Amino acid sequence: MFVRTPHFRRPKRAVLSLLTVCAALAAVLLGGRAPSAGAAGSLPCDVYGGAGTPCVAAHSLARALYGSYGGPLYQVRRASDGATANIGLLATGGYADAAAQDSFCSGTTCVITTIYDQSPRHNDLTVEGPGGAGAADVAAPADALPVTVGGHQAYGLEISAGMGYRDNSTSGVAVNGQPEGMYMVTSGAHVNGACCFDYGNAETNTRDNGNGHMDALNFGTECWFQPCYGAGPWVQADLENGLFQSNAGHSTNTANTGTGPLPFVTALLKNNGRDHFALKHGNAQSGGLTTTYSGGEPTTPGYSPMRQEGAIVLGTGGDNSNGSIGSFFEGVMTAGIPSDAADDAVQSNIVSVGYGGPTGSSGTLNPASEISLRATTACCTTEYVRHRDGQVVTSPISSGSSALDKNDATWVVRRGLANRSCVSFESRNYPGDFLRHYDFKLLRQPMDGSAQFRADATFCPESGKSGAGTTSFNSYNFPGKYLRHYNHTLYIASDGGSNAWDATASWAADVSWAVSSPWAP
Repeated sequence: MFVRTPHFRRPKRAVLSLLTVCAALAAVLLGGRAPSAGAAGSLPCDVYGGAGTPCVAAHSLARALYGSYGGPLYQVRRASDGATANIGLLATGGYADAAAQDSFCSGTTCVITTIYDQSPRHNDLTVEGPGGAGAADVAAPADALPVTVGGHQAYGLEISAGMGYRDNSTSGVAVNGQPEGMYMVTSGAHVNGACCFDYGNAETNTRDNGNGHMDALNFGTECWFQPCYGAGPWVQADLENGLFQSNAGHSTNTANTGTGPLPFVTALLKNNGRDHFALKHGNAQSGGLTTTYSGGEPTTPGYSPMRQEGAIVLGTGGDNSNGSIGSFFEGVMTAGIPSDAADDAVQSNIVSVGYGGPTGSSGTLNPASEISLRATTACCTTEYVRHRDGQVVTSPISSGSSALDKNDATWVVRRGLANRSCVSFESRNYPGDFLRHYDFKLLRQPMDGSAQFRADATFCPESGKSGAGTTSFNSYNFPGKYLRHYNHTLYIASDGGSNAWDATASWAADVSWAVSSPWAP
C-alpha cells in the first residue's frame, strides 16, 4: 500500500494521441505486438491502444491492465479507526498486493471506497450517491471475493443489493453518439434477476434521462424483453429503458441461452453510437469469444443516434437501480470501436492470467489451501462435503465422479471471516460463496459483508472428537456446536439437544473430518 502520486494532466487530446502513437510504434518495432511488460504479455489496454482504440477507463482490483502501470488499484477503509490505504501491485504491470490489504485490515474489517482508473483519464470510481431509483449506496466489503489470478492471491469486487460505484464527471468517455467499446470479467455464479448489474456509460445526474442515454454492459438473469432463451445469465446492453439482446430488444438468437454458472465470464459490448452494436461473451478461463448479436441499434425511437452522457457506473443502473448482485474483477472502456482481432487478443490475455487457477497449496487448513472434507463415520467414509443447489450435503465422490461433482466438493480455506485464527470455506466453483450456517443448517451463499454472515461462516478447528488424524470444526458464534453430517445433510450440532441432528449416537464420528487433497485442484 502507498500514497497515490498526483499526475500532471496534459490536455486530453494530446495525451490520447501520444499514447496511441507510442503504442502503434511499439507494436511495429515488436513485430505487431504491443509492449509486454508485467503480468502476461501485452495487457488489455496495450492491445486496444496498439489497435487505435485506447482505453479511457481501466478498472481492476486484481491486476494491472497496462504493462507500464505501477499505481494503485483501489482504496480500502477500515472499520476500526476509519483510516484508508491504497492497495497497489506486487510489481509494475503485475498483480495486486493482496497481502497489503490483509495486513492493513487485520483485526477489523475493510470496505472498498475507490477503484482507481489506470488510464491517463483518471476516471476513478467511488461509492455511488443517491439517484432517481435508489438511495445512496454502501461500499462493498474488501474481503468478500478472494481470487487466484496469475498464481497470486487477490480480491475481486462482490456487489450485493444496495452497493455500487460511479463517476459522474469523467474525461474521454463517449457522449452523444460517439463510438465506444467495453468489456468486463465477471462471474456467472453470482447473479440475480434484479436491476441492474451494469458496467459502462451512464447518465451524469444519476437519473433516467430517456432512451439512448446509457451504453453499458449488463450481466444477470433479468429478461427485459421476451423471449429470452435458456436460463441465463445473459450479456446484454443496457441502453436505458431496456436490456437489449438485439435491435428488437428480445433475443433473436436461439443459441444464446446464457453463460450458465461459469465462475469467470468475459462480457463485451461495442457500439458505434449510430447504427450498430454487438455483444460477445466467453469463458474467462479458456477458449475464445462468441458473438451473440451484431446488428442495428434498437428500432424504438431514441437509440439512433445514441445520446450517451459519459458517466461511468459499476454495479447499478443509470438511475441507481441497485437491487442487483454481481462480481467484478476487471473492465475497460475504449474510445472508438475495437476490432474483433483486438477483442480476441484481449480474451487470450484474460485466459492466460488464469483466473480461478490453483492456489498452489492443498490438503491443509492453511489460508489459500484447496481441500476436500471427507466424512469418517464408518457408514460414510467415501462421502465428502459438497454443495448442491445452494444446500450443503455429503455424497460419494470418487475418481470416476463428474467434473461438476468434484468441483462442488472442493473448498478453498480462507482466514476466518469473523476471527482470523479460525477458518472459513470458500466454494471452488462459486467464487465469493462461502459455507455458512443458517437456522443450524449449512448453506453455500455469497458473502454480503455483514457481521452476521461473517460469524455464521467462521469455524474454529480442533482435534477431532473421534481421535487422532481427524479435525472437528466448532461454530464461531455457537460454541459447542460442530459441523456434523446427519442423514447426508450438514448442520452445526451439539452432543445432545432438542434437534434431531443433535442426537448423541455417532456424534463424535459425525463431527470428525479428514482434511484431504482437493478433488478439483
